Amino acid sequence: MVQNVAPMMVDLEQEDFNLLSGVEQGMRFSEWVQRGKLPDFSGLTAENVEYRLDRCLDRSLIQRKTIQYEGYKLTPEGYDALALHTFAERDTVQGFGSSLGVGKESDVYEVQSYKPMALKYHREGYTNFREVMKERDYTSDRDHVSWLYTARKAAEREFERLEALYPDVAVPRPVDHNRHAIVMEKMEGVELARTRVESAQVVGVLDLVLSEMATAYDAGFVHADMSEYNVFLAESGVTVFDWPQAVPADHENAREFLARDVDNIVGYFQRKYPSDVPELDRGDLVDALVASEFETVREHVP
Repeated sequence: MVQNVAPMMVDLEQEDFNLLSGVEQGMRFSEWVQRGKLPDFSGLTAENVEYRLDRCLDRSLIQRKTIQYEGYKLTPEGYDALALHTFAERDTVQGFGSSLGVGKESDVYEVQSYKPMALKYHREGYTNFREVMKERDYTSDRDHVSWLYTARKAAEREFERLEALYPDVAVPRPVDHNRHAIVMEKMEGVELARTRVESAQVVGVLDLVLSEMATAYDAGFVHADMSEYNVFLAESGVTVFDWPQAVPADHENAREFLARDVDNIVGYFQRKYPSDVPELDRGDLVDALVASEFETVREHVP
């Protein structure tokens, strides 16, 4: 598990961030950055580089290898520190709170701005790099790809999607983006997978989720990873989150992805609430979403 870097931020100095940024620059060209190149990449003297390396190693912000040559690379904590430092300089983040969720591909924390927000660090490519390389089209055309690049591209894509969809679609309001991190509106409610909806409301909640999918399609995107784990349910309605894998509605496989999303979300409701959700003509349901004609699943019972 990646540790939270926020407590150590007050002890870091600008030259430490210069060193981290230098390692980041070097990692654009190779996984490990040769020590001799760090003064040029960081803008620090050789003596200062030596001092900063020790400080950053002690805080697990970088890793060192000595086989073949002495080289360094950022740890996830080092990349987190760079992003958080940038957010602090922009005054986007003024305080750091507790964890809101830890997943396979992201860590989310509460942060303080003019009101409580959520800070999401993307982790794509760090623990499952080969799998992500195969599945994500934003890495498929590059010969040298580091996990930093993969996570950054995922964050860029998600931020772009949120900007395009908000406020027409019920997604978290995007606030700021840097490297592999996004600051967004803190969502209200509880993850759909962790809730138990009253029988009389089950179909209504399913209709809400499908309506957001229809609106997103009309706005130009298919989520492409819909499940009960990326929908929040609150008294005010639903919020759909986690959009880095979203594809344009004119993508050659967009309808296939939409059909899979429908299967995932309808299947979840039918498994959890079998007496409340009838069998549905899912192909007809997908047609209605694409045509912006969806109103309720009750109209798609065969």
